[in-house]
Amino acid sequence: MDPKPVRYSAINDQTSLVFPNDLNTYGTLFGGKVLELGDWICCIVAKRHSNKVCVTLGLDSVRFLAPATSGDILVLKAALNRAWNTSMEVGLKVFAQDFRTLEMKHIFSAYFTFVALDENRKPTKIPEVIPETDEEKRRYEEAEKRRKKRLEEL
Repeated sequence: MDPKPVRYSAINDQTSLVFPNDLNTYGTLFGGKVLELGDWICCIVAKRHSNKVCVTLGLDSVRFLAPATSGDILVLKAALNRAWNTSMEVGLKVFAQDFRTLEMKHIFSAYFTFVALDENRKPTKIPEVIPETDEEKRRYEEAEKRRKKRLEEL
């Protein structure tokens, strides 16, 4: 199983539109909607990297940083931070872009952990990831620290 670079599976500009039915009682984007979109996008990154069916194992460092409103364009960016034996961490950032001004603001960040499964729904080995840029190398190192913390909390 050959290692793969981060860029092989990364998603840099998946977009979605905020509709009125996506809003909470305050008129801002429902947090659950962002989580759902994030889970979908991060799962695609995990599947691309592993070439396996992947399931969400966990979610941490969830940060709702700013609101989005009806008509905003959501821009989702997700990339594999690190792959271990059968699991992997995918980092997600979501931006809201005002369609009138095209101004973007960072509204959400989180780390999703996925496990790759075989045909019998059992965890299966996945390829290592190759961080190439300084930013990817930093995220790679920090992912190991987060993993240790997650395992300590079990």
